[in-house]
Amino acid sequence: MQIYISEEDLIQNLKDAGCNNDTISKFIGFSKSEKTKDELNLLLKQRKKLLDNLHRIEKSINCLDYLVYQINQRRG
Repeated sequence: MQIYISEEDLIQNLKDAGCNNDTISKFIGFSKSEKTKDELNLLLKQRKKLLDNLHRIEKSINCLDYLVYQINQRRG
């Protein structure tokens, strides 16, 4: 499979997606070897990691919102 962006742009995109150097190296290797299934699995793993982080942050925000609500209720 041919990639339609430069390797430099690909690396930057992976960095912007939160991938570490190990993940980026693996992805580049899979890309050069045309291991599409492995590329997709790596991207899906990173996506899941980001979603898990998002859910943890969302839970933290909900806890803060609850405390703000409680304080506002106390103030009357």
